[in-house]
Amino acid sequence: MAEKALIGGQAVIEGVMMRNGAVYGLAVRRPDGAIYAERRAWFSLAQSPFLRLRFIRGFPLLIETLFNGISSLNRSAVLSSQGEGGEELKNWQLAATLAVSILIAVGLFVLAPHLMAMGALWLGIGGDVEGIAFHLWDGIFKLIIFLGYLAGIGCLPDIRRVFCYHGAEHKVIAAFESGGEISADAAAAFSREHPRCGTTFLLFVLSLAILLHAVLVPLALSIWSPGRFWLKHLFTVALKLLLLAPISALAYEAIRFTAGLKEGPLARCLRAPGMCLQRLTTREPGREELEVAVAALAAALGPDVPERLVSADPIMEK
Repeated sequence: MAEKALIGGQAVIEGVMMRNGAVYGLAVRRPDGAIYAERRAWFSLAQSPFLRLRFIRGFPLLIETLFNGISSLNRSAVLSSQGEGGEELKNWQLAATLAVSILIAVGLFVLAPHLMAMGALWLGIGGDVEGIAFHLWDGIFKLIIFLGYLAGIGCLPDIRRVFCYHGAEHKVIAAFESGGEISADAAAAFSREHPRCGTTFLLFVLSLAILLHAVLVPLALSIWSPGRFWLKHLFTVALKLLLLAPISALAYEAIRFTAGLKEGPLARCLRAPGMCLQRLTTREPGREELEVAVAALAAALGPDVPERLVSADPIMEK
């Protein structure tokens, strides 16, 4: 079973989270230098078979990934500073944090570019929301904000450290998928970019949003449109928010498709933008970060851990 597992992961504070189906492993480097690792249940929204269907599963998976990601970040912050006995956020606090995070993302990547595109309209270099030009400007501003955000946070020392763990996560997953030895030394030889990375997923979401907004929003407004200027733009923003679910579902299928392609010119071409973007969100890890990623994978696999995995000896939660 372990050899066939589809492993995903995320960098956290001084550590790595690795998901294996209904569980995930979390490993953190503690201040004393020891690695603490534990296995936890994955909170899932997709209990219904309907929510696990292709072209449906992407959106609930996005929400549950955000929730589990915030939970892992909180747990890693506790472990890296206070130890096992530190107090964690309660579920309602995690839900509130997720809600605030979503509101900030909506403000940055939906409202802000829309207002900027309205500015282009007022300057006479763009059209109104009924035309494609408005949404192309909106898409350009989305990409500028997205790339600027990634480049900006990458300048922060603490985030650069997290990006090292992100690179370690990718390398260890690649070592696992290669079928060879899984260790810090073996993983160091692999690329720090991975085709199933969340950064690539976000790029797919943005790209599909630009294309579909340019087509579907003018189409919807041709069927019905509020008469007043501000109501029309509020209606347009609401449409964009409603389209987030199908766009994220399509993006998830797209990233699974490209990641599953056999190596060749087509695969390299489709993966290239996402792999290039990962140069902003990963850094080359050292042995310390790779050891933590290997420990996280071992915790995620649990009793199914293969003999080819050679891990540092973590302190496991009982």
